[in-house]
Amino acid sequence: MKRQIFIGDVQGCRTALARLLDKLAFDPAADRLRFAGDLVNRGGQSLDTLRLIRSCGDAAMTVLGNHDLHLLAYAHGHAPPRLRRNSEFEEILAAPDADELLAWLKAQPMFWKSRRRRLALVHAGTDPRWGPKATALRAAELEHALRFDADQYFSHMYGDRPRRWRPSQPHYKRLRAMTNVFTRMRFCNASGRLELNAKSNPRMVPKGFRPWFEHIHPDWKDWLLVFGHWGMLGLMVTDRLACLDSGCVWGGRLTALVDDEQARTVVSVKCERRCGK
Repeated sequence: MKRQIFIGDVQGCRTALARLLDKLAFDPAADRLRFAGDLVNRGGQSLDTLRLIRSCGDAAMTVLGNHDLHLLAYAHGHAPPRLRRNSEFEEILAAPDADELLAWLKAQPMFWKSRRRRLALVHAGTDPRWGPKATALRAAELEHALRFDADQYFSHMYGDRPRRWRPSQPHYKRLRAMTNVFTRMRFCNASGRLELNAKSNPRMVPKGFRPWFEHIHPDWKDWLLVFGHWGMLGLMVTDRLACLDSGCVWGGRLTALVDDEQARTVVSVKCERRCGK
């Protein structure tokens, strides 16, 4: 029986990831690695992180996080001026295998699920109005844009508005709203309106909002929904939710949740701040 191994935000900490895989006794013939996104940026080893994960072949995949999308936008020349030159991204773009690594990353999904095992994975969260089926449909729309309209998608991707997804919105505004749900959300209200300015302590809740998972759609009741993105929330595992962002890049831990259909276990390793430096 294959183990499903979910891993939180790596953010360019290749050394920690290698130690975690050793601790897990990862076997690409018997296990499947499923990353919660944000493979790159800030840790100092982004290029080597992508190479390590890509070397696992079909045994590894990731959902896309905001830092992964930022790398792809950067590669397309659409990073906003306020985001300064990124040395880790420049190292990736200068690498001889850059095209292969970026093509692999662009082909990764926004959302993953196993209906049989009632497991799902997303980087940041899902809209309170979306159950598993609706989440998959919205993710598919974004994935189509990434693969067939990437230049236009990235040129419209950045921004906090609209604050709430609606199916009737103009195409690129709708894509931006969905991107913010999948890769940036932490707080929202019951109608799906996002609060994107509050980024830290989950106990400091903006007025009128709650952590997104407190508004989760009832169709998720029999599922385990795994996510990352929220380092200040930290490791949180319940019967229905698992946040695996345990702050590796800030000197915390890199965490995996292992599901073998018989039990779920948490495995982690200590990280060094800016692990490649």
